[in-house]
Amino acid sequence: MNFERSSGILLHPTSLPGPYGIGDLGPQAHGWIDYLADHGCTLWQVLPLGPTGYGDSPYQSFSAFAGNPYLISPESLLADNLIHANELANLPQFPAHQVDYGAVIPWKLDLLDRSYEYFGYHASPNLSEAFRHFQAVQVAWLEDYALFMALKDVHGGAPWPTWEPELRDRDPEALEAFTQKHLLQIQRHTYRQFLFYRQWAALKLHAAQRKIRIIGDIPIFAAHDSADVWAHPELFYLDEKGMPTSVAGVPPDYFSPTGQLWGNPLYRWDRHRDQGYQWWIERVQGVLQLVDIVRIDHFRGFVGYWEVPGDAKTAEKGRWAPGPGADFFDAVREKLGELPIIAEDLGVITPDVVALRERYELPGMKILQFAFAGGPIDPFLPHNYPVNCVAYTGTHDNDTARGWYERVEEDEKDFYRHYMNRDGRDIAWDLIRGVWSSVAVFAIAPLQDFLDLDNSARMNYPGRPSGNWTWRMPAGALSEALGKRISELNYLYLRSPQEAGARAPAIT
Repeated sequence: MNFERSSGILLHPTSLPGPYGIGDLGPQAHGWIDYLADHGCTLWQVLPLGPTGYGDSPYQSFSAFAGNPYLISPESLLADNLIHANELANLPQFPAHQVDYGAVIPWKLDLLDRSYEYFGYHASPNLSEAFRHFQAVQVAWLEDYALFMALKDVHGGAPWPTWEPELRDRDPEALEAFTQKHLLQIQRHTYRQFLFYRQWAALKLHAAQRKIRIIGDIPIFAAHDSADVWAHPELFYLDEKGMPTSVAGVPPDYFSPTGQLWGNPLYRWDRHRDQGYQWWIERVQGVLQLVDIVRIDHFRGFVGYWEVPGDAKTAEKGRWAPGPGADFFDAVREKLGELPIIAEDLGVITPDVVALRERYELPGMKILQFAFAGGPIDPFLPHNYPVNCVAYTGTHDNDTARGWYERVEEDEKDFYRHYMNRDGRDIAWDLIRGVWSSVAVFAIAPLQDFLDLDNSARMNYPGRPSGNWTWRMPAGALSEALGKRISELNYLYLRSPQEAGARAPAIT
């Protein structure tokens, strides 16, 4: 698919400001879209939007189809007459600059349960019909998900392989008996999904009206403790008790002598192929209902992936196993047509991965932070970019631009200063300018870099089990001065929509 030269900002909704402990899909999110549009950006990139569990990672979700209920906006519930105003009085004192998941999760879920009770008494006929319609349209995944989450609730959050064998193995009579006994809890989870999808649809419509395209994210592997693996065990390498016999990871390299052990169960690609890749096609189709463009995380796994025994403690002992390759993408394209996909092609990339990406003309990723240790031939330097790529200062997994400069060795800093012809005093904006001025079709930077923040604002440290995903932007960060600076870059480097007769922003 051909993209037009554009720019945008990476910001997960959890990082939006507001009084409710976590960013959400309400007025602050709508205002964020307006801010992007008002200053010449046409892209908003988010992380996966699924419900998060242990570690709060959006890349380890309880479902590949469901939305994160923690993102539901209390203010939008109030506007829809789905809670009483008293529910938002006397709020807990949540921290303003980070998400305290331990505090916000029980408060938000209790609010949503109260909303479900309120809905039962006060819902308008139109809203009740919308709820019924949502359940009918999303039935393919929604029933399994709501049942799975209710089962987790009853089992104290324990992973599904530890449940009673008849529930673990989805015995129909046992599931029916559970459903009858815990119907209220199942319906609560169904209702939460209705709210998420309703609020997200309103936000996406607003984005479309402001000509903002949303870039979403598909993690290549499903979480083991998820409704997807529980409901479709035949599609994964599992033993008779539901435990993975082989798991995903990354082999040892310069940065990680024992590799990275992700722990996700691996796909039985032969069975996916026999089913026409139906689960994956529904997954891609579902995500593209929520976003306009999708980044596929760990794209190289479709060519070859690192397979580690299920009982391994590290990723050192494994093997490269073949992925489905072009057969998969041909099947998806046959069903869904040309797809707006960005291929996350970072790490050790072999020629066959490049060939697959180029076969479908998918843009890859270029990270400017990575560019200054390899000399002039480094592929991450802007003069080596192809047009068909997405250039970033950094991503959610990297240092902030300022944090990078404060961390790296002097020779790397020195190459940056010579290459960029800068002195390092405005490092974040130097890298932003380098990305924006490049030939890359998309230029994107995390909001933390626009705010020139150090690593205290970093979103994720891969391999760190807790303490990630907590950063929130300060209230008032989206100033007019910042907006003018963004507008100027978008004008100078032809990344904002060019309208006949439009005046250029004042050059400062």
